[in-house]
Amino acid sequence: MKKILFVTSACLCLSACGFEPIYGTHLQSNAGQESVQSQLAQVEIDGIPDRSGQFLRNALIDKFYRKGRPQSLRYTLHVEPIKESTIDLDITKSSDATRAQLRLKTAMILKDEMTGEIVLTRSLRSIASYNVLTSEFATRVSAQNMRENALNDLARQIELQIALYLKRN
Repeated sequence: MKKILFVTSACLCLSACGFEPIYGTHLQSNAGQESVQSQLAQVEIDGIPDRSGQFLRNALIDKFYRKGRPQSLRYTLHVEPIKESTIDLDITKSSDATRAQLRLKTAMILKDEMTGEIVLTRSLRSIASYNVLTSEFATRVSAQNMRENALNDLARQIELQIALYLKRN
């Protein structure tokens, strides 16, 4: 009984505080307003140098153009080249690393093509760690998997930052 009362009161509190999901479809019913997802589809994604940049751009394309690429594009997203660094974390007495940390850092710039103004700039970073094993192949696979996870995290951060901007404006 207490559980039901708690869940009911939590739902009432959430509805009273003005909580709205970013990707909710209820915005489509409001006259003259577009959903955030349809606005995300109006963002042109510039090329990003290097293999990591290509992976990040493809992840952003998958997130932004879910129904295909639209004809009219209002915004341009420029992502700076990704800076990558690896740090050895857990070092044994024989000076061998058993854990490493991958750090990715970049910046994004969103430009409104209608006004020519830069409307959003953000610095972004993602950190992932992996085990350094005795098998070189297993270590490389683990490092590549963590790199892809970190790049997907950067894509989620970029999507969230742009979605929040579009929701507010």
